[in-house]
Amino acid sequence: MNGEREARTTLPRALRAALQGHGPRGLDELSRELGVSEKELPDAIEKLRRTLEHSSERLHVEPSRCIACQFELAGRTRAKRPSRCPRCSSERLTRPRFWIE
Repeated sequence: MNGEREARTTLPRALRAALQGHGPRGLDELSRELGVSEKELPDAIEKLRRTLEHSSERLHVEPSRCIACQFELAGRTRAKRPSRCPRCSSERLTRPRFWIE
């Protein structure tokens, strides 16, 4: 149990280090680099976003975009990729990308 607790508390720190100065990265890239499931990362990104509110750094998001109609889902607050485009219902969407400046 102690090992699980350590892993949970260090994931946002590892995520922060992975996003600093490396350019935009998607959840799939971060998952491979950090060795965690993509399903764990949206919660860690939200925690990191709240942590960065108290510092001079900011978490930036390149939003998902529909490949079919080029609609940009800029208003989304969740880190997870949406399943469908709200405009044309296409399932062909780019993944959101994140970076810290």
